[in-house]
Amino acid sequence: MSLVNVHTEWDPLEEIVVGTMEGARMPIVDRSLLATEFPDIDDPQQIPTGLYPAQVAEETEAELEALADLLTGLGVTVRRPGGRDHKSIVSTPDWSTDGFYDYCPRDGFLAVGDAIIESPMVLRSRWLEGFAYKDLFLEYSDSGARWLSAPKPQLTDDMYEPTAPPGQRLRDLEPAFDAANILRFGTDLLYQVSDSGNKRGARWLQSVLGPQYTVHPCENLYTSTHIDSTIVPLRPGLLLVNPARVTEDNFPDFLRGWDRIVCPELVDTGFVGDHPKSSVWIGMNFLVIAPGKAIVDKRQTGLIRELERHGVEVIPSQLTHSRTLGGGFHCVTLDVRRAGELATYR
Repeated sequence: MSLVNVHTEWDPLEEIVVGTMEGARMPIVDRSLLATEFPDIDDPQQIPTGLYPAQVAEETEAELEALADLLTGLGVTVRRPGGRDHKSIVSTPDWSTDGFYDYCPRDGFLAVGDAIIESPMVLRSRWLEGFAYKDLFLEYSDSGARWLSAPKPQLTDDMYEPTAPPGQRLRDLEPAFDAANILRFGTDLLYQVSDSGNKRGARWLQSVLGPQYTVHPCENLYTSTHIDSTIVPLRPGLLLVNPARVTEDNFPDFLRGWDRIVCPELVDTGFVGDHPKSSVWIGMNFLVIAPGKAIVDKRQTGLIRELERHGVEVIPSQLTHSRTLGGGFHCVTLDVRRAGELATYR
């Protein structure tokens, strides 16, 4: 029986991968980093490179271990990625870079049904991120899971336009997307077309998943990286939405029958350094572990009250440096097995 089996963002959680800060660093500044992560910085010299501050790395690793223990205590099987040497240089005929981190397994991998899919990630520094998960994915494959990998993107300079308007900085020359641009609603998948995922990527994903699924490319929803601080499915028929990004004009048509909770003002939890990787909306980036049950940053007291008012059970936890590192509880995890059957929720 396949160890990979997941259809939604909310079915009862059974197995999950939790990321690591081992060897985490900011990569060499290149065109892909400028276009995707730092388009508003005029002087690339202002962008930090090298290892994250030791305090940030150590505190975060301890909190990731605490998250793993929390999930284990809830009866969830927890897996962790293997180590990699992020300072090693990776070269192709078109570019050279070093590595990034394995803090956010959600970014690079997508579990749909019995398949684990390696996405064609947009950042060059994440080109070989799958190596950290190779032994785990081999185990999943041996259990009967389908292990798929998108065509490796070339990521030449022509793919990026750092000075273009938001949403136009990633060109549509080859399939490229981060897996965190996608949310699963049974037979329907929301795909955020943005600077971290192009239309060719959506078409490739549809071709791989086949007619049983419908991939919904959504434009003008959020132009930057990833969907999980914009729309959060809580249980069938109920969403949390970001009021700064989601409007009636850009709301996905297939979700219009769902009830919506408008996210209240969030607590600014601060960041280390001059440039955070995430906005205050990272507070929406939490992990749903069962219908109407979620692990949420304990500092987001207003959000917790609003969720509880709508019948959502909240388990408080903390990732102190989520703005510094660009990832909350949803980002730093990859759910690979949830109890539940494939269904349509339109």
